[in-house]
Amino acid sequence: MNDDSQILIARLLSHQTLRRDDKLVKRVLSDEQFRTEVDARLLAVGLKLLDNVYADHVTLALHRAIEPKIFGAKDVWQNNNFGLSRDGVALLVVLWAQIILPKRERQETHQHAEDDQNDMFGTEKPLPRAEDTSIGIAYKALLADFGDKLGKKTRLDMNLGILSKLGFIERRGDVIVEGPLLDLLMDTDLLKERIVNGALADVFKRAPATIVAVPRSEPPIAVDAPAEAANDEEEILPAFDAPPPAPIDDTPAED
Repeated sequence: MNDDSQILIARLLSHQTLRRDDKLVKRVLSDEQFRTEVDARLLAVGLKLLDNVYADHVTLALHRAIEPKIFGAKDVWQNNNFGLSRDGVALLVVLWAQIILPKRERQETHQHAEDDQNDMFGTEKPLPRAEDTSIGIAYKALLADFGDKLGKKTRLDMNLGILSKLGFIERRGDVIVEGPLLDLLMDTDLLKERIVNGALADVFKRAPATIVAVPRSEPPIAVDAPAEAANDEEEILPAFDAPPPAPIDDTPAED
């Protein structure tokens, strides 16, 4: 038994996420034999290591094969939306689309957040870290663009508090920035086209919202949410990796 694999898994279970530059995380991402051992031990309890090269953290998630046995144990599928209500899940998708998709584009073109133009030799450089390419969204811009659709200020503030506690976002003054889980628990390959060309197509056709680069040295500001916030809706959306609903046709029916 490898003590390092035991320690790594125990730390992930205790802390939820670990940075990619952590010593054991760097090892599991580069040492094939060590990764095989960690994967085998996680699989034995229905878990898997979740990482992608665009995120600065790694985490654990249920293995796909075990999901039906956990969430489908009863007559009704028990999803895992962290207790978020419908408007909370909608806010999460909006934040992911507004923060992660632009960040991915900058990473793929090797452009840092403070760069105002592409470097013609940038593709020869290493892939930039998330913290060097991720840009925050001004709270006032989010409220102006989506407040009416996401329950107005009171609901928006409450759901932002929940998302902050869950690790999806961080609040830094008036700016909302990417948290450790925002680029890990959303399936970009599945959701990107559906969101950009579907649910949020009208948003991406508009001029971009005001965005603000935030120094990573500033401490995050925690926002408390009411304890009952997670259970104030009867209907919960499917899990995060399920396809979002098709856009609603608002064309009025003919008389």
